[in-house]
Amino acid sequence: MSRRVKIQWLAEPEAHDYPAAVSYLNLIYDVKRARRIANVLKTAPVIQFKAKDIFRASGLSLLGTSNFHVKKNREKILRGIKLSPVLLVRDTANGKVVIADGYHRICAVYTFDEDALIPCKIV
Repeated sequence: MSRRVKIQWLAEPEAHDYPAAVSYLNLIYDVKRARRIANVLKTAPVIQFKAKDIFRASGLSLLGTSNFHVKKNREKILRGIKLSPVLLVRDTANGKVVIADGYHRICAVYTFDEDALIPCKIV
């Protein structure tokens, strides 16, 4: 882990995060369901989970700091730029959490503190 830094977050996800989530969710669900999920995410409250718990629940691998997008998000963190909360979907049929938007942000945060609380919207 790297040195401790203060990771700052926006109060709500940015508007462009929802179409990005739909784009990703279209790979898993049909277009209608992906859009419906994104619309429900818009009204969901922001809550927090630890970075390590999101990874465990998603079953995804951690991307390293050599990844372009992880590196870009690490630079934002170091410069004190607020990150957008991540968008998560509970896939109860498979016992997983789908990271609909924010995978690279979570990876970047994890490099600083695996116990960091990450603001999320989850449905």
